[in-house]
This record gives sequence, structure tokens and C-alpha cells, in this order.
Amino acid sequence: MKTDCPLCSTENEIFFQEQEIYYKCSVCFGIYADEENKLDLASEKKRYELHDDDTADAGYRKFANPIVSSILDDYKSTDKGLDFGAGTSAIISVILKEHNYDIKNYDPYFHIYPKLLEQKYDYISSCEVIEHFYIPYKEFKLLKSLLKENSKIYLMSELYNEETDFSSWYYKNDPTHVFFYSNKTFQWIKNEFGFKSVKIDKRLIVLSN
Repeated sequence: MKTDCPLCSTENEIFFQEQEIYYKCSVCFGIYADEENKLDLASEKKRYELHDDDTADAGYRKFANPIVSSILDDYKSTDKGLDFGAGTSAIISVILKEHNYDIKNYDPYFHIYPKLLEQKYDYISSCEVIEHFYIPYKEFKLLKSLLKENSKIYLMSELYNEETDFSSWYYKNDPTHVFFYSNKTFQWIKNEFGFKSVKIDKRLIVLSN
């Protein structure tokens, strides 16, 4: 069985199969779920609504800190930001607004403000979102189009590497996680979409425009 990569459109064979099927791309090195794995939109939204994301929780704030602290270091409070895929809690925006930062929330389920996708931003945050992209090429093309010159996208996701035991990898067990990235995948994204640089530090990925 073969299917096309939703990031680079390369046809690939099965990489892993138990109850679910995954493919590993030979060009962009992403790993993606078979169409049969994916939830319908209503089921996906219900699962997101189950998340217990308390913005007052110290552990949750610490988890979001790599993005928050990077934005605080790199941008002023008057710069214009977007939290893309903000989710129910919008943790990034909540913390940045405590520092009087100008950041808006967009989410296709919980913050449905399409006009925000017609503007340009000094920075974009997207925390634990990109692994949910059904068609990552379309989403990264959109994100790139929303950036001003000399702007940045701050992403968080757990990356796959060759030492990862995919069969026991907890990150694949969430049915809303449908695309997994590696360092090589982000080099491909950088080159394909014309970013100036990509920096990766554990879960934090920063793309500079």
C-alpha cells in the first residue's frame, strides 16, 4: 500500500502498522497517519474539549515557557502577535497578555476569527498544534503568508528521530496526532517555504522569515 505525503506529495510505502497505519516520507522525512486513522471533525473537537488545561497551573505554564520566554526576549509588547491554534485555554496569549503583549487568538474550533488570517504579524506562536495538521503543506503556506519581514514563528511539538522506538512512542497514541516531524523535516520546510533559518531546541522550533 502506498499513499502521498500531505507535506511534500511524495508517494510512500507503509512504515509502521498495528491497529493503525503510518507512512514515513523519503523526501521530507515526516511520518504521517493513514486517512483511515483520522478522526472526523466532530470527534476531533470533542477530544480537544476534554483537555484539562488550567492556565493557572504552574506545570502547564512551565510547559509553555519555551515559547513565551522566547517571545518576551525577541519582541516588544507593542509588536503584533498571533496564537495560531490557541485551543480552549490559549495559554500563550494568557501569559503574554499578563505582560501587556498585543496577541490575538485563532483556532478553527474555539477562536473562529477568519479576519485574523488576512493580516500580517511580527510573530506567531503555535504550541502543540502542528502534529494535528491534516494537510501540513497548506498550513505552513498559510503561516508563512501571515508573517511580516524579519518575523518569526515559534512552534512546539515532540520531534521524531532515528533513536525513537515508534512502536512504543507515546506521542503517536493520541488519535488527533496525525503528522510527526524530524529535524530533517524542518530543514525541508525551511527550504520549501523560503524561511531564512530554523533553530531547534528540544521541543521548541523557531522559523525566521
